[in-house]
Parts: sequence; structure tokens; C-alpha cells
Amino acid sequence: MEDYSELFIGLDTSKLKISVAVAESVRNGEVRFYGDISSEPSCVASMVAKLAKHGAKLHFCYEAGPTGYDLHRQLIELGHDCQVVAPSLVPKCPGDRVKTNRRDAISLARLHRAGELTAVWVPDEAHEAVRDLVRARESANDALKKTRQHLQAFLLRHGRIYTGRTPWTRAHSRWLAAQSFTHPALHIVLAEYIQAIEDAGVRLERLTKQVAETAATWSMAPVVDAYQAMRGIAFISAVTFVVEIGDVRRFETAPQLMAYLGLVPTESSTGERVKRGGITKAGNSRARRVLIEGAWTYRFPARVSPAIQARMDGLPRSTREIAWKAQIRLCARYRKLIMAGKLKTVAVTAIAREMAAFLWAIGKEVAPTMQV
Repeated sequence: MEDYSELFIGLDTSKLKISVAVAESVRNGEVRFYGDISSEPSCVASMVAKLAKHGAKLHFCYEAGPTGYDLHRQLIELGHDCQVVAPSLVPKCPGDRVKTNRRDAISLARLHRAGELTAVWVPDEAHEAVRDLVRARESANDALKKTRQHLQAFLLRHGRIYTGRTPWTRAHSRWLAAQSFTHPALHIVLAEYIQAIEDAGVRLERLTKQVAETAATWSMAPVVDAYQAMRGIAFISAVTFVVEIGDVRRFETAPQLMAYLGLVPTESSTGERVKRGGITKAGNSRARRVLIEGAWTYRFPARVSPAIQARMDGLPRSTREIAWKAQIRLCARYRKLIMAGKLKTVAVTAIAREMAAFLWAIGKEVAPTMQV
């Protein structure tokens, strides 16, 4: 290979191997397929050493996916530039119907040289660890819901309908224990479902406790506390938003955060015609979900409840003022939208979009602690 000042390398990653393509730095320079290598760190280091032996500056890129960010961190530690790009934003030709690892790597190298790729935010190892813990807790919560649905479906099939006010209470547990069936197998099914629900509940409680303990010593702990000043954002919602979004100061404006969350309307306009549709639902679905859930609390008049007051204790005055300003505006905004004839779901989505802006403002005021 001739000596070049810069090389742009596209990596198509998978579990066992990585397809590598190299693009020369000049505009119409050659883009060639380097080959397939093992995904082992030692093989990656050997490939990097071979490409850099002529003193060229290397610019790597690969698509975000299930392989995570370990490859990105290894390349950065080796002293080279690396971008993890958003797969949904990689330009693709509509008529191209052939997809292989080789073609993908070559395309990434060419687009990276042209500057047509959009990089995603890469969390540090501590942030990623907390995010995995929060997601594990969310999976446990989903498993509990699914197990409860299985039990309710079983009871409904056999005509057992609970007439109490709220299920999954002590009264509901006594009602379940009093159920009697003619066939012994049905008692076994009922007992197994009840045991599965208890096990799922214990797992959820255990993970929730671990999330609380880990978040207390996390560098983003001040931001998590500050977000809880907002109505509709309790601890789990706050920590979920932070682990999924990270430091909101990376967004220059609040509308950028709204667009990232997929809370802005779609648009298909041409000439004098302007047509807008539903929200884009792009970006992080978990963060968008917690905002939508929290937005329902603004149906009621603005007030500082004892729970919110307890969460506000010790927070900076600027944070408390932003949270109260959000309540005043968003409660009035919801009523105005409903009176205008908007559907409740549409109004709540609009409230969630503005909640993101207020969270961005709070995140601008409260900085994370410095990692030691």
C-alpha cells in the first residue's frame, strides 16, 4: 500500500468476524476491501498496526448494533479516531437489492470519507453499566406484568372474575387462595402462576434496590435528583431518562432534544402545500415512553404535592423555579388543548414534548459530578 496521510476504514461487525474496507483520503481515491478478520481484540490490534505502519492517520467507523462499544473503546485507546454511526441514517440507494458484509464495509468507508455518516453518542463504561442495570430492572418489570396477565387469562377462561377494587393486593391474594377447581391439575396451574408472580416480584424489588444504591454513587446522581423536581418524573423515570439520554448539554437547543426523542411531528411538504402528521417516533423509545407516562399527570391543576416537595428539598433554587414554571405552563397547556377539541393522547404527546424542553433546561443548570 502506498503512503497516505489519512485512511478511512469501514467496519462491518458481527459476533465472530469483522469485514474491513479501506478508502484513500483523496476524493476519488480507491476504496478497496481489506478482508475479514476475527472480532478478537488481538486480531483487531494486529489489523490496526498493519494499516498504521506507514504513519497514516486512521479514521474508523462501524454501525451501532448488538456488538456494543468495546471495539470503539479499543480503537480509541490505540490512538485512532472512531465513530459509531446510526444505522437508520446511513444513506442507501433504493435500487440496491444486494447486501453483503463486503459491500456494507466498502459503503461505510466511502461514506465516512465523504462525511455523510451520523455518529451516535457513546457512553463511558460506568454509564453503560448503570444503563444495563436499569434495563434489566425494566425487563423484570415487563416479566412481572406478563406473568400477571397469564394468571388473569387463566382465571378468565374458567370464569373466575375478581370483583374487588384493585388487583394484586392482600385482598386479591386471599381471593386467589380461596379459588377451588374440580380438576386437581388446575390447582397446580394456579399455584405455579402465583409462585411465578411472587418470584418475579422479588426479582423486581431486588433490582430496584440495586438501581437506587448504584445511582446514589453515580456521577449523574445530581442530575437524577434535579429531574425529580418535575411533576411526573419520579426516581425510576428520572434515572431511565438519564441513562438513555446521557448529559443533555450535548444538545445545543431544546428542539434538538425533542427531535432526538421522536416527539416532533412528521412533515411532507412541497411547494405551497404543508402537511404534518404524527410524531416521528425516532430516537430512544424508552426515554420517550417515560415522558409520555409522566405527561398524564398534567391533566390535574398545578400544585406541589408532599411527594414532590420532599424530592425538591436540597435542590438549587433555579431548578425548583424551572419545575414550577413547567407545572404552570403544562397544566394550562393541557386544558387549552382539550378545550380546542384535541384528543387526550394528542394533548399528552404535546405535553411530553414540552417536558423534554424543561428537562433540558434543568440539565443545563445541574452538572454531573467529576469522576475520580
